[in-house]
Amino acid sequence: MQTDRNLSPEHKAGMAALSLGALGVVYGDIGTSPLYAFQTAFSPEHGVPYSPNNVLGVLSLIFWALTLIVLVKYVLLVLRADNDGEGGILALMALVMRQYARGSRGRAIAITLGLVGASMFYGDSVITPAISVLSAMEGLSVATPVFNDWIVPITAGILVGLFVVQKHGTAAVGRYFGPVMLVWFTVIGLLGLVQVLHNPTVLLAINPYYAVELFGREPKIALILLGAVFLVLTGGEALYADMGHFGRRPIQRAWVGLVMPGLVLNYFGQGALVLAHPEATKNPFFYLAPHWALIPLLLLATAATIIASQAVISGAYSITTQAIKLGYLPRMTVAFTSESHQGQIYVPFINWLLLIFVLLLVLSFRSAENLASAYGIAVNITMLVTTLFCWMIAQKRWGWSAGRSNLVFGGFAVIDLAFLSSNSLKVDHGGWFPLLFGAAIYVLLSTWKRGRSLLRRQLEEQALNLKDFVASLSTYPPTRVEGTAVYLTPSTTMVPHALLHNLKHNKVLHERVIFLSAQTMDVPHVPPDKGIQLTPLEEGIYLLHVELGFQDEPDVQQVLADCERLYGMEFQLMETSFFLARQTIVPSKLPGMALWREVLFSWMSRNAQEASDYFRIPPNRVVELGTQVEI
Repeated sequence: MQTDRNLSPEHKAGMAALSLGALGVVYGDIGTSPLYAFQTAFSPEHGVPYSPNNVLGVLSLIFWALTLIVLVKYVLLVLRADNDGEGGILALMALVMRQYARGSRGRAIAITLGLVGASMFYGDSVITPAISVLSAMEGLSVATPVFNDWIVPITAGILVGLFVVQKHGTAAVGRYFGPVMLVWFTVIGLLGLVQVLHNPTVLLAINPYYAVELFGREPKIALILLGAVFLVLTGGEALYADMGHFGRRPIQRAWVGLVMPGLVLNYFGQGALVLAHPEATKNPFFYLAPHWALIPLLLLATAATIIASQAVISGAYSITTQAIKLGYLPRMTVAFTSESHQGQIYVPFINWLLLIFVLLLVLSFRSAENLASAYGIAVNITMLVTTLFCWMIAQKRWGWSAGRSNLVFGGFAVIDLAFLSSNSLKVDHGGWFPLLFGAAIYVLLSTWKRGRSLLRRQLEEQALNLKDFVASLSTYPPTRVEGTAVYLTPSTTMVPHALLHNLKHNKVLHERVIFLSAQTMDVPHVPPDKGIQLTPLEEGIYLLHVELGFQDEPDVQQVLADCERLYGMEFQLMETSFFLARQTIVPSKLPGMALWREVLFSWMSRNAQEASDYFRIPPNRVVELGTQVEI
């Protein structure tokens, strides 16, 4: 194993740069939790009265939650479960799916769990910008009461500006994310350290006895309290989701070297302050700072919350593109905002959808304390799904014994369920919102997947076998015309409906016909020399099968260029026509889905991005032929 001591100076510099970048993207969400988490623990909704023992109990729960869930579970274990270097709930789902055969019960369970986890991630993507920016703006009331009535409007304005600039990409400001978060973690750590030095008694909370004692003394209150303690973990899932951008080691180094020390010092500093001044429970984070530093700290907190929001918004874009390529969402417009970084994308539909619901949350809840009641349950469910997936992977891929995997991930599942039982108490106080939002997303994901399966089945029942069709061309030869026709088809064994319609109406066939089928694999990337397979049939017919990773971009022109390079088949784009079939879905009472889901699927299909745009086909070379299909 190569240690840091053995690394070259260039490698160390690169590792430091990646670790700095990870600070700006990976740790924005969890890094802004001190703004509201400790304060929420002593809010009336959580029923934890102030007392020195309760303060130490809360701090002990926070410390061990960060240690067990973030450090041990995510940093040391979950980051090992990479899908060829990529992370995230859908990448993890794709990794688990490899272990099960198509149509098997295990595969169906994995898909269901993955879709639930992905749906809940969207719920988290809505709440994080709202609670982060709102909690930062509430620091204005600590500086001066003049701004009390302006906190919500200012928050809304900042959020609108954040979503409006998304279309320009984050490349221009992204280089500053890491340094800003470096300053943030340093400052909040120093602010906490000052208070800890004034009252080192709080360090007793490192002893888990105080957490256990709180549960023994006030079990009902402690169970409710877990919902507030969970707020310190809400960004933990991002460690895994953003692994593909930075790699495992930079994320681990950033957590151990700066993030966890900064967070622990700040939480313990808030505890020390509250022990000395109980009235500081109103907003202990901003009361840590001397009066002259309030405005600079407020500005720094605003920048940090914007960065945290940006990370979650970017994550929503990424998970959307993965869902599209894996077949769980219809095609959508995806803009690439950077020529050098493929991962920097912009999805307009998701952007404006998130903005609408984020503003509704801010205007409805109006305070970070109220929003905290709705926060946590969605990402809690995603974390539980991650635990279950890693339990499956530990035995199949890591070679763990059943006893070892059950002990480790069974223990984490118990902790996740304990947090979930506490967060479920928030449902009546706003927790219903992310659940409802996530449930709506799940319905969309599952409906699209099921609808596409039913549509494929209907088309295959009406289609001709490809080999039989090719054989018939020698017996009943149609009129052939010059040029190349490329037919996009989801099947490698059936004749595309577009070709049958072309023959029926135009009664001609091009001298060279290529059936192009693309399949998204459960790996992030597939190199062209392994993913492109050209099979010559007869009568000038070719079958071109392309395998893409779920992070690869579909580009038909690039596929044809790779085919020319690999197989020597020349393509003149101006002599090539691309034939696409456009299906109009007609809901019916045929067995398959409920009628309302068929109507929903039909609506999603009508509003999908044009196939020619999605596959980057020159629009002046496209011929679309439509057909109606009942499902």
